[in-house]
Amino acid sequence: MSSSKPSILKRAWRFCWHASLWFIGISVLWVVLLKWVNPPFTILMIQEGIRNEESQQREWVDYDEISFPMKLAVVSSEDQNFMKHYGIDFGAIKKAMKFNEKNKGRKVRGASTISQQVAKNVFLWSGRSWLRKGFEVWFTLLIETFWSKDRILEVYLNIAETGVNTFGVQAAAQKYYKKDAINLKKEEAAMITASIPSPRKSNPAKPSAYLKKRQQHVLRQMRFLGNDYFLRYGGDTAPEGLQKKEKKEKSKSKK
Repeated sequence: MSSSKPSILKRAWRFCWHASLWFIGISVLWVVLLKWVNPPFTILMIQEGIRNEESQQREWVDYDEISFPMKLAVVSSEDQNFMKHYGIDFGAIKKAMKFNEKNKGRKVRGASTISQQVAKNVFLWSGRSWLRKGFEVWFTLLIETFWSKDRILEVYLNIAETGVNTFGVQAAAQKYYKKDAINLKKEEAAMITASIPSPRKSNPAKPSAYLKKRQQHVLRQMRFLGNDYFLRYGGDTAPEGLQKKEKKEKSKSKK
C-alpha cells in the first residue's frame, strides 16, 4: 500500500504538469491566432442567440472604420488608464475596494479594464468564480503581450453588447442612428457608451433621463482625457486634423 501511494501521486503530478503545458501552449497559440483573425462569436453571443428569438445584429468593422469619438468615449467611460496599464489597473482595483467597503449593500463598483473584458468575453465563459478570474488574468496578460492596444480596442468595440441581441458599435450605429460607426459623432458615441453597462434596458434612440445623464458624464470624461489622449501614450489614434498637426511637428523636430 505504501509503495503504491507515491506511484499514484507521481502519475497525478505528471498528468497535471503535462496538462499545464498543453494549456499554456494552446492558449498562447489561440491568442496569437486572434491577433489577425477576428473572433467569429463569443459565448455571450451564443447564449443571447438561444435566449432571444430576434435575429442577432452584429457586423465586424476594422479599427479604422470606427470614428475617433467612439474610441475615446469607451476609454473615457470604461478604462481611462487603458493606454498606461498592462491589462490590470491596480490603482482602480484599490479605489473599487475602498468604495465597496464604504458602501456595503449598495451598488458594487467594478475595476475590470477593457483588456480584461476582452479576455473574459472572447476566451471564457460567463459567471463568477476564482477559477474563471484566474483564467481571465492569464488571458489578459497574453493579449497585452501579443496584441497591440489598437487591436484590443478594436475587438472590444466589435464584441461589446450594445443592445438587445445587438453586439458591436457598427450594429449599434446602424440600429440607433441609421449610419456606420465611422460616422458617429461624439454625442452619439457617448450615448452608445452610456448604454453599454445596461444594454438590454437602454435605447440610445429613445434615451431615458438617466441615460441622458450618463451620456453627459461620458462627454465630460471625453473632454477631460482630451483628443490627444492616445497620442500622449505613443498611439496614433486622433482626429484627422490633430494627426496631421502631430506629423508636421514631428517632421519639423527631425529637421
